[in-house]
Amino acid sequence: MIKNLKKRLKNQRGLTLVELLAVIVILGIVSAIAVPSIGGIIEKSKEDALKADAIQVLNAAKLYASSTTINAPTLLTDDGDKTLEQFLDIKSETDYSITITPEDGAYTYAAITITRDGKTISNVTEENLLSDNVKVKEVKSGS
Repeated sequence: MIKNLKKRLKNQRGLTLVELLAVIVILGIVSAIAVPSIGGIIEKSKEDALKADAIQVLNAAKLYASSTTINAPTLLTDDGDKTLEQFLDIKSETDYSITITPEDGAYTYAAITITRDGKTISNVTEENLLSDNVKVKEVKSGS
């Protein structure tokens, strides 16, 4: 019995060339399907990150408005006199602007624009941003 088992183990061969080619073709087909899907997932995550940054800019503007007296429409930008730097925790490569307008003891937040990594969300309102009714656009390089 043990001799029979040893003979069988000795007699086993590896994969034939045809079997190996079949496996390579199958792996190629699977990767051809998976790579574009993964690329789409990465793009969607970048867009979601940009929307999250826009919401963070909106919330920082609300903090700014609650800690500062605003009597006239105020534009806050990443590189202007009035910034949200102390209220924000986003990448320094992110460009943003938002307009705060006082109305009857409350504030409206509009013209929210944010740009990063070649993508932009521009001139949206607080309502559009919070309802996820926002389109992310590509920024053409050199513009």
